[in-house]
Amino acid sequence: MRLGIICPSEIALRRFMPALTKVKEIEFVGVAVCNYEERFGLTSRNKDKITEVLKNEYEKAKFFIDSYGGKIFDGYENIVTSDEIDVLYVPLPPALHYIWSAKALDFGKHVIVEKPATICVDDTKKLIDIANNKELVLHENYMFLFHKQIEEINEIIKSGELGDIRLYRITFGFPRRALEDFRYNKELGGGALIDAGGYVLKYAAALLGDTAKVVYAQLNYDNKLDVDIYGSGAVINSMGVVAQIAFGMDNEYKCELEVWGSKGELTTNRILTAPVGYTPTIIIRKDNKDYIKQLSKDDTFEKSIRHFEKSVNDNSIRTNNYQNILKQAKLVEEFKQLAKK
Repeated sequence: MRLGIICPSEIALRRFMPALTKVKEIEFVGVAVCNYEERFGLTSRNKDKITEVLKNEYEKAKFFIDSYGGKIFDGYENIVTSDEIDVLYVPLPPALHYIWSAKALDFGKHVIVEKPATICVDDTKKLIDIANNKELVLHENYMFLFHKQIEEINEIIKSGELGDIRLYRITFGFPRRALEDFRYNKELGGGALIDAGGYVLKYAAALLGDTAKVVYAQLNYDNKLDVDIYGSGAVINSMGVVAQIAFGMDNEYKCELEVWGSKGELTTNRILTAPVGYTPTIIIRKDNKDYIKQLSKDDTFEKSIRHFEKSVNDNSIRTNNYQNILKQAKLVEEFKQLAKK
């Protein structure tokens, strides 16, 4: 398969491409830069600013192909409609995911889209319908779930070593970034919920199962930016097991899991963001004694791409992808609605 990338984003260059080089079944063809009309219609009407943005994007794309080969496509539309492309990777700001993913699917391309797939549940349903009708893959890149540490922690929980689970607590937050970052721009789909909050909701659902639902939600806003900056909530399943979640993008860095059981407690950090080569460490506390254990290293981006590649020829995996993407969108919507009350 031949893959193209729409926009030379930081995550595409730093994380996606090094992983893609390990997947020989997929060939990298090129990266697209937006043209004047595409950028003019989506952001500021300040022409000097747009010209600067376009120049910077082209320079990033040039560095991209100097590092990994391929070519530069002039315009997002050109890469979406190109006969040279079978798969489109979409690492754009969240508000732009739907329009370009939908166009790619309409033109018969499989899509790997960065999280979240869209910024509203209705658009997510539309994307899934297009993909399903055309028998195409729609893969939302919540890559952390593919890390070996997730499986190893699940095995500890299932073993009964911690006893009956009383509570999960998942936290993910990071310091405020530059003001130009899309996360702080409402028009581009900014806000802590669909960024950091999406991670903790996704993991809560994975731990609690299909019956997981949001029962408490709080969002706190920066009035100057008109986006939510941090939040917290609770997710519960039909068995009464609870996951408390907290997230933010103006916080001290934190990326932790706590599993509190009747016989023991497990804690770990970097549960959602473990980079390649990082060795996760867990602490199990029983009878007031701490036991430290190292878990496996892994490459979550590579495994996410390989999952996508398998799903191209496996209808059951594609269908499961659709269900998981829709489930995530519904949880985010539940959170939004509860936070309004």
